Amino acid sequence: MKFTGTQDYVATEDLTVAVNAAVLLERPLLIKGEPGTGKTELAKQVASALRLDLIEWNIKSTTKAQQGLYEYDAVSRLRDSQLGDERVRDVGNYIRKGKLWTAFEADQKVVLLIDEIDKADIEFPNDLLQELDKMAFHVYETGETVAAKNRPVVIITSNNEKELPDAFLRRCFFHYISFPDQDTMRQIVKVHFPDIKEQLLTTALTQFYEVREQQGLKKKPSTSEVLDWLKLLLAEDLLPEDLKRDAGNLLPKLHGALLKNEQDVKLFERLAFMSRR
Repeated sequence: MKFTGTQDYVATEDLTVAVNAAVLLERPLLIKGEPGTGKTELAKQVASALRLDLIEWNIKSTTKAQQGLYEYDAVSRLRDSQLGDERVRDVGNYIRKGKLWTAFEADQKVVLLIDEIDKADIEFPNDLLQELDKMAFHVYETGETVAAKNRPVVIITSNNEKELPDAFLRRCFFHYISFPDQDTMRQIVKVHFPDIKEQLLTTALTQFYEVREQQGLKKKPSTSEVLDWLKLLLAEDLLPEDLKRDAGNLLPKLHGALLKNEQDVKLFERLAFMSRR
């Protein structure tokens, strides 16, 4: 069971090494990187390549670790008891299984994606330590212990917006996805747009990296955004020469796909103004 990338996902050698090491060690794989570098997509492609089902747990700022295990609906049980409903005799009727429970009880090994863990409260990772270590947890309301039939492949993503606790990090295999260089980006683009002309691709990528590396940029455009931009360029049937910029206008064509706030747009407008002086 080895991951080598897929025809729809360009995986660098160090990334495939990280994935396979985490699978071998049966440790959660913690993937960090800036937004838009393919962290979530990686989990989907790993599941596809290994022919495993994918269970996704998308984390929000309000998500609690307990929700990944189960939730006990005491309010509904109280209401049903007042109405004389027979279901109240079985507390299991009021327990909603979380994503970890679903992964643990699966008959076959699955890939469990815990997506954007850094969105949650700082205590969230610590609250999952025992469950990820032992691959089991106790259900207090029923007295049962839920243990994984098959240890899932756990992939955890983080946009690196906040530090994660050391105790949590010690339990993970870590990999940072760096932003792709031009050669890797060219491969990624070819996966999505196999018929794109070489000259257009070269001109567009050169311009994209010039924009991305501009000092003072508040939000650097991501991989997903350059793919959106190229899709627009192809839809407009633009030629390489159509992308040329002059001193009077340094903004790229269809720049709304790349620059997502007014500060960055004004930055290029100021640079153009200064170059004309």
